[in-house]
Formats: sequence, structure tokens, C-alpha cells
Amino acid sequence: MLTSGQLEHTIAEIGIRGLTSNPTIFEKAIAGGNHYDDQIISLLEHGKSPLEIFEALAVDDIRNACDLFRGVYDEAEGHDGFCSIEVSPDAARDAESTRQQVRRLWDSVDRPNLMVKIPGTSEGALVVEEMLAEGKNINITLLFSIASYERVALAYISALEKRHAAGQPIDRIASVASFFVSRVDTLVDKLLDEKIATAAAAERAKLESLKGTIAIANAQLAYAKFQEIFKSERFARLRAAGARPQRPLWASTGTKNPAYPDTLYIDTLIGPDTVNTMPGKTLEAFLDHGTVKRTVDADLDLARQRMADLAAAGTDIDAVTAQLEKEGIESFVKSFESLLAGVAAKKEALAAATA
Repeated sequence: MLTSGQLEHTIAEIGIRGLTSNPTIFEKAIAGGNHYDDQIISLLEHGKSPLEIFEALAVDDIRNACDLFRGVYDEAEGHDGFCSIEVSPDAARDAESTRQQVRRLWDSVDRPNLMVKIPGTSEGALVVEEMLAEGKNINITLLFSIASYERVALAYISALEKRHAAGQPIDRIASVASFFVSRVDTLVDKLLDEKIATAAAAERAKLESLKGTIAIANAQLAYAKFQEIFKSERFARLRAAGARPQRPLWASTGTKNPAYPDTLYIDTLIGPDTVNTMPGKTLEAFLDHGTVKRTVDADLDLARQRMADLAAAGTDIDAVTAQLEKEGIESFVKSFESLLAGVAAKKEALAAATA
């Protein structure tokens, strides 16, 4: 994407406003091809470990991506044009490791339109506030529950209040809260199918009607919480000093169930102050037949009713989101371990070939 001109074209012609990365994306790119071989060979001479090699490659990519988006960032006066790099997922439950990695990545990339991704765990939320207070842009990832979302939104406000009280600027501090969508339906649908298998006919129809609706309802209610927080008197004081809201970012928006429309998680979550990250296939589908209109808060009563119906059916959304957070961290750790193993294998193969 960087060397072929594809990313530059996508910015100029399609109008994307930012870019994100994670260990799974880098695993496929670095270990699964030969695009990085020359860089890895040059790093071999310095005796770098697989982790150090990966970080050097990732930092270089994200720095170059930030430069491509710099025009967007400048034109939007720091509102758009951000690129995200993630701390290693094994730090999700380790506040001190997260703290060190954020500072290192921020200094290494050294671009104003960088965001560093921190998992939105209870441990991560503490670091989110600290890093924002230091003036670093933060993307909080792996958010599944409204409670987790509220925690990091309030952390953002607290950080801005600290900076403002200290006489530090707050007009260019940027943050997004990455709220995961489709994975909620994947798990909830599975739980509903288990209930449907033993339900009476009348109950079965009601359970069936909930499938493919809970992820959207959950996200729409998170947006309602966003509006409540950022329309408050507390934030109004910061807004008057130049602060911008921490935008909700819809993540995991590719449709995993082929029975659902391929733009389901895009069409239903459009609204002011939102960001939507789309995989390439989903972006192409939306450009082809997506519907652009405000939908994220079009029917909050229906969203609340669906969540109430889910609870009445005996499915606990809090248990669902807790499980998804745990599985999300485990999945990223697995990808990261696979990535490092792939880098190690490529390092050995290239070392042998150049010996």
C-alpha cells in the first residue's frame, strides 16, 4: 500500500481520513510476503531481536503513513488524518509496560498525527488518562461494553482538565474510543441459536428476530452515552478552551455472517463525530451500494427494546462483552506471537541466504 501508491490514491481519490494497524494486520504483511525482506536484511547487521525488528518495521511504516496523511491533518486543523500504531497486546493487563511502550512508540514515530492504541481494559484506562495528560494522542481499542466506553471517555475529559488547569494547550489533543461491533453479533447469535434449539415455536420467532441486531443496538447506545458525556456542562468548559470531543470509532465492522448485508455495520452507525474503520472489502462494498444518512441515533427506543428483550431471553450482555474483551486480547496475543515467530523464521532464512 505504501510503496505502490495505493494508499496515496485511496486518500486522494476515495477520501479516507486515517489509517489503523494491529498485530494481525502486520502478521499478514510481514511474515506472509517478501515486501519487508530488504529492511529485515539491513536490521540483521545490528543483531536485532524479532521483537526489535518488528517494531522497527512497524514504526517505519506508520511514520511513512503519517506523512501521507499529513495534508489531511493540516487541512482539517488536527481533526483528521491520524494513523494508529498499537502497543504489544501482552501489555493489555500491565499498566507499566503499556506506559513505557506508548512513550517509546510516540517518540520513535515522532509525528503529530500519530495515535497510539491502548486496550481499554481497567488497567489500560489508567494509562490512557496519563498519556493524554502528557499530550499524546490515544486510540483506545477493544471496547465492547458501554461501561468500558464511559470509563475511557471520562478519562479523556479528566486528562484535558489536568492539562487545562496546568495552562497547557488542549486544542490539538486527539483521541478516539474504538468500540467493536460485529463480534458482538457473532457471540450473541451463537448464544441465541443455543436457546432457539430448545425453545417453543412462539419463543423461537422472538429469539430469531434478535439475531444480527444486538451489536448495532449496543453501539447505538454507546453513542447515546457519548452524546450525554460530551454535551455536558463539564465538557462545555473544555470545549470553550478549544477541546474537541473524543470520537467513537466503530471497529470490527466487516460483516462476518454472510447472511447479513455486507454494509450492515456501516449503514446503521453513521452520525456526527463518529469514525468508521473498514476492511478493504467492506469499503469497496460501501462505495458501491452503501447508504449515506444519519442512522446512529435514528431509533434509540428500538435499540433499548432489543437490549431489554435480550436480557429477558436470559442472555447477559455484560457477560458477553467481558468474554469478548478476554477473547480479543487472547486473539491479539496469539497473532503477536505468530508474528514474532514469523519474523524469527524470516530472519533466519534471510541470514542463511546472505551468509
